[in-house]
Amino acid sequence: MVDLYATTAVIHNYADPVEHGVAAVDEASRVLQTCLPWIRVVILKTRNSPLAEERRGRILAGFIPDRAVREHDVWYAVDLRMNRDASLYLDTRNLRGWALQHLRGKTVLNTFAYTGSLGVAALAGGATRVVQLDHNGLFLNLAERSYEMNKLPVSKKDFIVGDFWDQVSRLKQNGRHFDCIFIDPPFFAVNQKGTVDMVNNSARMINKIRPLVNCGGHIATINNALYVSGREYMETLDKLCADGYLRIVELIPVPNDSTGYPQTRTGTTITDPAPFNHSTKIAILEVLRRKG
Repeated sequence: MVDLYATTAVIHNYADPVEHGVAAVDEASRVLQTCLPWIRVVILKTRNSPLAEERRGRILAGFIPDRAVREHDVWYAVDLRMNRDASLYLDTRNLRGWALQHLRGKTVLNTFAYTGSLGVAALAGGATRVVQLDHNGLFLNLAERSYEMNKLPVSKKDFIVGDFWDQVSRLKQNGRHFDCIFIDPPFFAVNQKGTVDMVNNSARMINKIRPLVNCGGHIATINNALYVSGREYMETLDKLCADGYLRIVELIPVPNDSTGYPQTRTGTTITDPAPFNHSTKIAILEVLRRKG
């Protein structure tokens, strides 16, 4: 897979064993530099390498990778070699566009914030307050850089480093509420506080944050589990909505340059994502409350 960030191309080698992808990586690097001569830097990330440096990324061509990109007229700081991901998920671009258009005057909680791009989009779109929550302060430091690039106010108390389960419980205890909560967990993670498992317990995580959402507010939920089909995820959401206090408002598609265009797709997906258009399944839910 190849991602493009400004004038830096990032090649991801997912082959296992790694050697099976070497020829394709060499060919991709050659084609990129030949057909797109304006690309200044090429980085290779080898997902299954035993070496952390190889997973974070090795420069194949050029010298200094781009450190910022602009999308929808908003700047995002990137550190393309910070970890095995590239610090900005391109498949959630349309969700950042949704945040820009729909969250003016709203309060927002961005859980599993990573480098904070969804929260940055919300603030750039006029949100009155955004709380960014992630377990890794290094990631949130990059979010602060994005704030500074867009001349957005930085309030240290709105950057929370901590465990999702602990911090959401604390927000509940403190009576905090938000107009919108983003929940974009990793595919799978376990710690002593709880399990993040987007195959088996995505409903539990959505229910965990529901009490924090104001009546009429929204949950923007992302499930990127390859082995969960679109139909299965819709069944999960439909069950959550069965009590009448949660409803599906919108499904956000992944951009075509991430899904592949019809004339360029080969093979079949691991599971059928329909009614979503990609295994990154994005839904906007509205939270309702009992009257009285």
